[in-house]
Amino acid sequence: MTVGHIASVSDRTGSQTGSGRARAMVRPRASVTTRRHRAFYLFASPWIIGFLLLTIVPMAYALWLSFTTFDGISPNWRYVGLGNYRELFADSQTWDALRRTGLFAVTSVPLSIAAGLGLAVLVNRPLKARGLFRALLYLPAVVPPVGAGLAFKALFDQNSGAANGVLTLLGFDALGWLNDPYARYVLLMTVLWSAGNIMIISLAGLQDVPRELHEAARLDGASAWRTFRSITVPLLSPVLLFQTVTGVIASVQTVMPLLLSPDGTTQGVTAIAQSNYMYMMHVFAEYFALGRYGYASALLWVLFVLILIVTGLIFRFTSGVVFYNVDPEAKK
Repeated sequence: MTVGHIASVSDRTGSQTGSGRARAMVRPRASVTTRRHRAFYLFASPWIIGFLLLTIVPMAYALWLSFTTFDGISPNWRYVGLGNYRELFADSQTWDALRRTGLFAVTSVPLSIAAGLGLAVLVNRPLKARGLFRALLYLPAVVPPVGAGLAFKALFDQNSGAANGVLTLLGFDALGWLNDPYARYVLLMTVLWSAGNIMIISLAGLQDVPRELHEAARLDGASAWRTFRSITVPLLSPVLLFQTVTGVIASVQTVMPLLLSPDGTTQGVTAIAQSNYMYMMHVFAEYFALGRYGYASALLWVLFVLILIVTGLIFRFTSGVVFYNVDPEAKK
C-alpha cells in the first residue's frame, strides 16, 4: 500500500470519525429539545384539555343551538337556520338592552379606572401605615361578586336597608333604591366598590415609572398636575389600555343587576328595574324565564362578535396614544 493510499484511508477515517462526533453532539441537543417540548405540553395539558372541554365545546354547542328552537326540555325542536338571528335584529327589546349596556360600559369603565388610578396615586405616596391602607382599599375586591351583590341589596333595601335608615334619621323619606330611577346608581356603586383591583394594577404601573423623569420635571418647574399628565399618564398608557379592554368586556357581561333584583331568584330577572335591564339580563330572561335556549344562544353569539369588534376598535384607535418602552411588534 502506497503512502497516498494510506493518506486517503486516514482522511476517510478521520472524516467518518468527525461526522460521528458531530452526530453524537447533535443527538443530545435534539433529545433535550424533545424532552422540553414534552414537558411543556405535559404541564400545559390540563389547561388545554379544560379550554377544549369547557370553552370550545360549549361555544360550538351554543352555536348549534342558535340555529334551532330547542327549549332545554322538549324533544320537539326543529332547525330554523338564521331565524333566531333575524328575530334578534328585529327585536326592539334587544336593541334597548344593548343600548343600556353600551351606556353602562361608557359610564362605568372610565369611573372605575379613574377611581382605581386615584387610589393608586394616593397609596403610592410615602404615608404612614401605607401597607395597611393598601390592604384595606383592596379588600373589597376580594369579596365574591355574589356576596357583594347581596350585601348591596341588603344595604339599599327599601324597608330594612341601612341607606334608608340614615335618610329617615335625617328627616328624609325612604327611597326605592332598587327600583327606577335609582337602581342605575346602585349598580354603579357596586362597580366602584371593586376599584381596589384596578388600584393594585395601577400601583404596579406607577412604581415602574422612572423617578428621574419626575425629578427632571420638577427641576424644569413643571407642576404636579403637569407632571402627572405629561409623564405619568403616557407611561401608564399600556396599563390603562389593558384596564379599558378588560373593563369593557366585564361591563357588557355583568350579571350584577340580577343579584340586585328585588325578587332575588332566577325567575326574577323579569322584575329587574328597567334601567338595569341590560343585554345579559335579556339573555338570562330568554334562557331561564322563557326557556328559549336557541334564541338565547343566538344572543350570546352576537354579543361575542360585538365584543371582538369593540376590542378591535379600541386597539385600532388607541395605537397612536399608547406608549411602550419596548415596541410590542419588534421582532426578536
